[in-house]
Amino acid sequence: MDLKEIQNLIKFVAKSGASEVKLEMDDVKITIRTGSDNETTIVQQVPMASAPVVQQAAPVAPVASAPEASTPAASQNDDSKYITIKSPIIGTFYRKPSPDKPVFVEVGTSIKEGDVLCVIEAMKLFNEIESEVSGKIVKVLVDDSSPVEFDQPLFLVDPS
Repeated sequence: MDLKEIQNLIKFVAKSGASEVKLEMDDVKITIRTGSDNETTIVQQVPMASAPVVQQAAPVAPVASAPEASTPAASQNDDSKYITIKSPIIGTFYRKPSPDKPVFVEVGTSIKEGDVLCVIEAMKLFNEIESEVSGKIVKVLVDDSSPVEFDQPLFLVDPS
């Protein structure tokens, strides 16, 4: 295994979010750990006396995540004036009451408290999600028929 392959493996593990990966081949052992300080450490051990033991610390995760972190921060400032409507349950998000019906709300739709915004299917039960605020839909954050998690943002609403 050459250095380029090891570097690609480090990048892959950093992007995957795994905390530790161990790889053992004939004469090579590699352990990649990502810690809370976002530093990736590689330990390569070769049992042969002539081959060197390589220990390398590479700040792969901070470099890769820094540009991504600045983009959401900028958009988060723009979205701070909006109210986020979040999913109250885990399930599948639907924008329509049934496939042949129109969507509940579109971007630009004015809503008031109690209006149905979407349906989330959980365990074969369809739960209508009602608005708790009045305003205008600015953005739909989830695609139709997508799985959603508890507390996942669904809509952005401009309360003004």
